[in-house]
Amino acid sequence: MRAVTLGLIVGLSLCSTAMAATPDVDLMAPIHQFIDSFNKGDAATAGATHSATSDLSITDEVPPHLWRGSKAFGAWAADLEANSKKLGITDEMVELGAPTRIETNGKTAYVVVPAVYTFKQKGVAMRESAQMTYALKKDAAGWLIHAWTWTGPKPGKAPAK
Repeated sequence: MRAVTLGLIVGLSLCSTAMAATPDVDLMAPIHQFIDSFNKGDAATAGATHSATSDLSITDEVPPHLWRGSKAFGAWAADLEANSKKLGITDEMVELGAPTRIETNGKTAYVVVPAVYTFKQKGVAMRESAQMTYALKKDAAGWLIHAWTWTGPKPGKAPAK
């Protein structure tokens, strides 16, 4: 009886591992390219990961908080840069964790990814843990970001190293 019970437990644990979200490399590529390009200060490459259609939408903590339309990415990047200058923010970096949720039907996708934003504000190291939620669509050229949202608490001082 113990062998049967142990077998069931092992079998169930293997099934749950197999059912866990496995990131699709093609699906995650524009997300990683966006963040990697952002971290390098390469707005052109970061912007190329986004749809240039009227349905593009970005929601972020930076005023005015919402950008829509084919020029949303450029407007967001300009507003982020202006806000950073105004607040004395430098050395901005975003680090993504493994996706915690991926839903796709083959042509559209919904992806939730934990993120950590680090920067210096007037020379003080700051940190903000958050989540990024993406909506992507796939066309003949591949996956493109059609919407994303940054969700997190206010940043605080980074812990001393």
